[in-house]
Amino acid sequence: MHVEIHGHRGARGLRPENTLPGLAHALELGVDALEFDVVMTADRCLVLSHDLTVSPVTSADRGPVFPGDPLFPYVGRPVGALTLAQLRTLDCGVRRPRSETDRFAATQVPVPDTRMPTFGAVLGLVDAYGADDVRMHVELKSDPSRPDLTADPAEFTEAVVAELARHRRLGGAAILSFDWRILDVARSLVPDVPRYALIEHATMDAVWLAGLHLADFGGDVPAAAAAAGGTVLSPAHVMVDVELARQAEKHDLPVVPWTVNHPGRAAELLDLGVAGIVTDYPDRMRSLWAERGLPVPPPVTVPAPSPAPVLARA
Repeated sequence: MHVEIHGHRGARGLRPENTLPGLAHALELGVDALEFDVVMTADRCLVLSHDLTVSPVTSADRGPVFPGDPLFPYVGRPVGALTLAQLRTLDCGVRRPRSETDRFAATQVPVPDTRMPTFGAVLGLVDAYGADDVRMHVELKSDPSRPDLTADPAEFTEAVVAELARHRRLGGAAILSFDWRILDVARSLVPDVPRYALIEHATMDAVWLAGLHLADFGGDVPAAAAAAGGTVLSPAHVMVDVELARQAEKHDLPVVPWTVNHPGRAAELLDLGVAGIVTDYPDRMRSLWAERGLPVPPPVTVPAPSPAPVLARA
């Protein structure tokens, strides 16, 4: 049996999320897929951010992009209202603020002076590692209940697909979104690319589900996901039980729950027949996989530095 390990936001429990160091760490641990979040900036660039506003948990201001910038400080501003240049001034490798509710502050190793990466830089990193067998799972952050913060679904999806195509990564990619309008656009643009229908209790509403009402499907979430264009169902792990697994199998939808960080819960989900696990701690899942005799994805070795050119003497 092959069950995949997906590194959530890289490896959020171990390194700063949605950053090049975090994604590189996940590659070096060994994952089947890198999962990360993409948002569109004011100047139509694609950057990695889980939040539609710049989060004080993951980012810190280090100064304006030019003296007197009226939008400074940038933390707390909508990502879509800021340019790439403004966002690149942020330090996204800071130590997370200690709090009783942030379980990652104790385990995440900070990487100071880390910038918010562009989507293209991430694909370039994967190219540099030669990680051709690791899939790119791109979550398009879109909130249909907040159109003031959200890029147009068609423009957003087209931009992501174009960047994947430019890096020749469409064949090893998947499109993920809670906003099921994205799935419908992706189905038209790139029908062969897997589409993950993300869902949690808070998004079980027609606003999020591309206008679909779960009641029209008798409450059958996998049926609704398939109708919206999903090829994989990716629910919050607390939603996954025997009944959901049975319904998904009926509709021929693999189930990949998120975000699973405790080996005990992961073991329960393995017993239910999930196709993969999204985790902040790929190292923990790899240990569980080894205990169960499941194949683990190979680590990707750090790329060797290019040798310095030898200059001929005159």
